[in-house]
Amino acid sequence: MKRSILALLALALLLPVSTRAADWPTKEGDFIARDVTFKSGETLAEVRLHYTTLGTPHRDAKGRIDNAVMVLHGTGGSGKNFLVPVFADELYGPGQPLDIGKTFVILPDNIGHGGSSKPSDGLRMTFPHYDYDDMVALQHRLLVEGLGVTRLKLILGTSMGCMHAFVWGETYPGFAERLAPFACNTVALAGRNRMWRKMAIDAIKADPAWMNGNYTTQPIAGIRAAADLQIIAGANPIALQAQYPTREAADKALEQSFARMTSAYEANDALYYLDASRDYDPSPGLEKITVPVLWVNSADDFINPPELGLAERMVKRMPMARFVLIPASVETRGHGTHTSARFWKTDLAKLLSQ
Repeated sequence: MKRSILALLALALLLPVSTRAADWPTKEGDFIARDVTFKSGETLAEVRLHYTTLGTPHRDAKGRIDNAVMVLHGTGGSGKNFLVPVFADELYGPGQPLDIGKTFVILPDNIGHGGSSKPSDGLRMTFPHYDYDDMVALQHRLLVEGLGVTRLKLILGTSMGCMHAFVWGETYPGFAERLAPFACNTVALAGRNRMWRKMAIDAIKADPAWMNGNYTTQPIAGIRAAADLQIIAGANPIALQAQYPTREAADKALEQSFARMTSAYEANDALYYLDASRDYDPSPGLEKITVPVLWVNSADDFINPPELGLAERMVKRMPMARFVLIPASVETRGHGTHTSARFWKTDLAKLLSQ
């Protein structure tokens, strides 16, 4: 299983924090979605969606599962991102917001990620060019056709999963009783956010070793440039300055971080998942989202810079939404603050009590 690229930037890259998964009682499975047509018009006879679950589904008097929540990972990640201690140990235990003694937690691997169908399985650059709408549609099929879930108590999403949560709220209004989108905005993915992604894409394609996706060894020069961009995009400058106050310390941390990233990087998969956000823009339909929403961003997020003031304006268009901006500190983790539950789990508990 490849490790996360963006979803765990601050957890697995520069900041020294344990990422060892606890021994949580998980189950894994695969759902096969058949005859899938993508927005691009491309098709696949089968799409494999891998998933991990915790807890046990509970059924109401009509036989419907009534205790399911879905947690959606970020770009380059997988459902297993949410087994790291800074997330799982804060949320899944007895009395915690997602207590798996009472809650059925579903952790999908999105198409293009983890154990699900992706370009590196063999199709390479002939794999369908999926986007966020396609990914959400496949999540819906996993729930309804694969797991028999027709209602969710909560969708919690981080980074790309944050954006998916807003797409869910507009595409399937009310399917989830609550939304908790962490670390994203609700406008077209443009400006600097698109630029750094395009830089990473172009760096991989510019490497002669990429060979239009038909490489025999990974295009390491392109991967290094892309990885460096992603490190900068995900980092917290306040914490980095405190942790690595000398040139020697900074250089050593960067080299170690790069080595971890490149060992997990697959170039064609990265091209697809970095570009999947290309037409994301939920802004025209935000009024469709009428369920309670907890929207959390962090002040040290390079990818979603708070100085744009977007969330403060957009949150007003959803009648039951609340926006929280986590102040930057030496303890926050830049974009990756979304996975450090201690910063927002009190607010999540309040959302679940609504």
